[in-house]
Amino acid sequence: MIHPDCERILISAEEIAAKVRAAGEWLTEKFRGKFPVAVCNLKGSGVFFCDLLRAAQIDAEMDFMAVSSYGSDTVPGRPKITRHLFSSVAGRDVILVEDIVDTGRTLVTLRRFFAERGAKSVTVVALLDKPSRRVVESCADYTCFEVGDYFLVGYGLDYAERYRNLPYIAVLKENVYAK
Repeated sequence: MIHPDCERILISAEEIAAKVRAAGEWLTEKFRGKFPVAVCNLKGSGVFFCDLLRAAQIDAEMDFMAVSSYGSDTVPGRPKITRHLFSSVAGRDVILVEDIVDTGRTLVTLRRFFAERGAKSVTVVALLDKPSRRVVESCADYTCFEVGDYFLVGYGLDYAERYRNLPYIAVLKENVYAK
């Protein structure tokens, strides 16, 4: 059953689950025998992060940070780190889990953040990639889905802190966010 504020389901729960399993297998191969720190960029990546780490057969430390480029607006601005890590990444392999690579600014900011803190490597796994919105050169090492320029909600993605709990990714009706 689709939420009444959504125009259509773009990616079903079943399609998401299959891609998350594949991403988990990729991480398993890449980090076999290593102990990386997996970092979730809150809040949008939270659902994907948990599912991805359960799908990966690796031993990883989990950490959380928050970088926001939207706030309560729908127009991206300069990314701001609003919540720092608990642990050190110096000399460590980092797996950064992102919900969506949009303009690329957040990814550039986070790669710089980890480099400045001495990370050994940074591997980015993104649920979604929206290349039509890119303003700086940046991409994930592994992407589950490439999407068009839609306002998407569900599976962690929100509008004004709503819709994160939807089990699918849907296109939000324009009249909902263009008020």
